[in-house]
Amino acid sequence: MRWIQWIVAVLGGALGYGWSDAIIRLLGITDTKEMSYTVAGASALGMFLLTLIGMGLILNLLRRGESKLSQLPAEDLLPAAFGMVIGLLVSVLVFPALERIHVILAGTVTVLLGMMGYRIGYQKRDELADLFSSQKGGGGGRGKHPEEHKILDTSVIIDGRIADICKTGFIEGTLVIPEFVLEELQHIADSSDLLKRNRGRRGLDILNKIQKELDVKVLIYEGDFEEISEVDSKLVRLAKVLQGKVITNDFNLNKVCELQGVSVLNINDLANAVKPVVLPGEEILVQVIKDGKEHGQGVAYLDDGTMIVVEGGRDFIGSLLEVMVTSVLQTSAGRMIFAKPKLLEKAQ
Repeated sequence: MRWIQWIVAVLGGALGYGWSDAIIRLLGITDTKEMSYTVAGASALGMFLLTLIGMGLILNLLRRGESKLSQLPAEDLLPAAFGMVIGLLVSVLVFPALERIHVILAGTVTVLLGMMGYRIGYQKRDELADLFSSQKGGGGGRGKHPEEHKILDTSVIIDGRIADICKTGFIEGTLVIPEFVLEELQHIADSSDLLKRNRGRRGLDILNKIQKELDVKVLIYEGDFEEISEVDSKLVRLAKVLQGKVITNDFNLNKVCELQGVSVLNINDLANAVKPVVLPGEEILVQVIKDGKEHGQGVAYLDDGTMIVVEGGRDFIGSLLEVMVTSVLQTSAGRMIFAKPKLLEKAQ
């Protein structure tokens, strides 16, 4: 970058020579040719030293700005650039009037309007994206419906059932795996805690299976929202940007999505919905495996994990028993079935 310093020095010398008459008169020195050259040389030296001192700072600011812009997703960068262009167009309209007052004022207002347009465009990116998508979707229904994005969070990846659901073909659209979720998974997989490490590695294995073995579109979203620290909040923001749905089994994230107006697909809700319906009076064959909480109770499980509390089933632990369903209770933890041994029911 030495050549930039020399160019600035030459420009400084030229400006110093051009303004030398005014500077000499201001200082009250006799106007001589030699003094003009002295002023030009001093200006060139001053500009060279100024760039020598400030070049490192300027280059550092340029690199930081370039790095931030390169990390900004295209969905965020385009609205921001659009806003900056609008701001600069406004400055073009007011520049002639401001230039009559002072050229520095006109230049300052131009820079401020450009920065203001950039910030407003960035802050309104979600609304601009919604506006653009609604305009694109118009036209008498001839436009193609955009493909829906399903955004995976960390908990549902570690859970693993999403791979089996994808295998059945019930999930349509594109599965989106944010890079910040991958980083969180990697952090969990590198944990010193054995349980966390195993969970993280399981999640990475599930992702590898989805990408390589299943016939489903997968998108690794490389963007990030640096102004947001929480992963859940980033997922909500990403869902708004992509107009997609969040797939999770996290109760708290589920509630946050509902409050923010973001569509959410909860794996636990799906699991409860597809469990076989058991009605009071039905007879089923179960194996009692342990004691219940109350005296005389036994506990059995259906193949899908639904717990069955058998009244008087303690005496039948370890054996197959035909029971009759007496009631079904739906709780936040899932479905619970209460039953009595069929032979006791007949005896009554």
